[in-house]
Amino acid sequence: MVTDKPFGKRRYLALWFPFFATDRLRIAAPNLCARRPDAPIVLAEKIRGGMRIAALDRTAQALGLTIGLALADARARIPDLQVFDADPYADMDWLERLADGCIRYTPSVALDPPEGLVLDIAGCAHLFGGETEMVRMIEARLEAAGMQVRAACADAPDAAHALARFQTLPGADEAAAVRRLPVAALRLDAESETALKRAGLKSVGDVASRPMAVIAARFGAEAVTAIRRLLGEAESPLAPRRIAPALMNERRFAEPVARTEYALQMLEELAGETALQLEEIKRGGRRFEALFFRTDGMVLRLRVETSLPTRDPSAIMRLFHERLESLSDPVDPGFGFDLIRMTIPQTEPLAPSQLALEGGAVSETQMAELVDRLSTRIGRGRIVRLHPQDTHIPEQAQLALPAVDGAAPATWPCPEPGGAPLRPLHLFDPPQPITVGDMATADGPPQSFRWRRALHDVTRSEGPERIAAEWWRRKGGYEPGKGGLTRDYYRVEDTRGRRYWIFRHGMTGDPHWFLHGVFA
Repeated sequence: MVTDKPFGKRRYLALWFPFFATDRLRIAAPNLCARRPDAPIVLAEKIRGGMRIAALDRTAQALGLTIGLALADARARIPDLQVFDADPYADMDWLERLADGCIRYTPSVALDPPEGLVLDIAGCAHLFGGETEMVRMIEARLEAAGMQVRAACADAPDAAHALARFQTLPGADEAAAVRRLPVAALRLDAESETALKRAGLKSVGDVASRPMAVIAARFGAEAVTAIRRLLGEAESPLAPRRIAPALMNERRFAEPVARTEYALQMLEELAGETALQLEEIKRGGRRFEALFFRTDGMVLRLRVETSLPTRDPSAIMRLFHERLESLSDPVDPGFGFDLIRMTIPQTEPLAPSQLALEGGAVSETQMAELVDRLSTRIGRGRIVRLHPQDTHIPEQAQLALPAVDGAAPATWPCPEPGGAPLRPLHLFDPPQPITVGDMATADGPPQSFRWRRALHDVTRSEGPERIAAEWWRRKGGYEPGKGGLTRDYYRVEDTRGRRYWIFRHGMTGDPHWFLHGVFA
């Protein structure tokens, strides 16, 4: 049921694919289904030790097969039945692809697994000629792609869901249509649904006409919540698959664009428009997405990130070109793109700034551009930056995070000018155990130690530098990252001039020695 509603009211569109899995199989594997195009198709899975029907097509349903029927019984009834294995992961992936295709109509698209979608179309329907015309366009596009679909609009997502699945005859209005639905539309468990029917409550209207206190006492609070959500009296929040972006620009084409070069040219124009919008609000983008909508319903998505906010169109397009070059498959227009969209999901303040005379700001910008290009080309997790942490435990004093995420201004401890470094450039995590070659005293370093089967004679040493365990962490034996005994650190040099950072773990009893780092 579709009716045009005034602008400003919350409206939801539910899409239900009654033969979702078999339609997906026909589209994804046309060669398998083309061998016997007229034969019915079912998907089977193992349930309680036996193979049963998990999904079927319209032909199989017309022949009397049902979901849950034993596969042996189905084959006995229909010898030429085509049977394939059910694949719920492929079904979920296909449902997500359909959801991505529907964001051409509204940014708020929620999954309604296993075989449905719910769209928040408030404020969007008028862009397509009204609610009725919008639904007609969506149904036509999905059916052209090979998906059988039923659609319904309502003021509540649960009502739209129920109307799409259970409505058989049109009602005088939306409220009347919802009340005529069977109690199965409440989506209760099988026991509660059977109890409602035995009590003579066969429709939603029958349940709604009874006092809610009586319904809650006999059938549970879930039944009351379900009926109130279905009637729009209780909130039924929608969880969109993707959060609506902060800014968005798009190009729609009367005729599909079949050339990738022209599509990228349009994307560059969108980048220029986006830059103007960002300049007006004095902000810069940290994440940019380009979406290419194909006429067959496929959506190609490219995403780039920057370590600093930017609104430079040339820099944005340079990152998109880097991203394209890193793809194993080029952007294939197929039968053409009919919509190209650029979104900016994340923005940050970006005010004009004066460059320093020595050019320090220029070098920082150049470094940020290099980080952006490398992260886009080889992956955001491959280029990392060390961030200082508020702790005196050496192996926890820094954290490696993607460099493209940026970093808050922070200072690192530095030695005095002309002095030796206090910390080694190479730090082991966890520290490497060593064996001391003599009876080291409690207030000095060992005269020799063995590490990785090599003996090192100590000629010079500096220390100790005492680092106590963090009192709020668990005490006990040495466990990296979980606190421990007091450590006494020494900077030592062996006979070959190599310098190491070692420490004694514990001060009494039989302390253990570890090598924590190597100086350059």
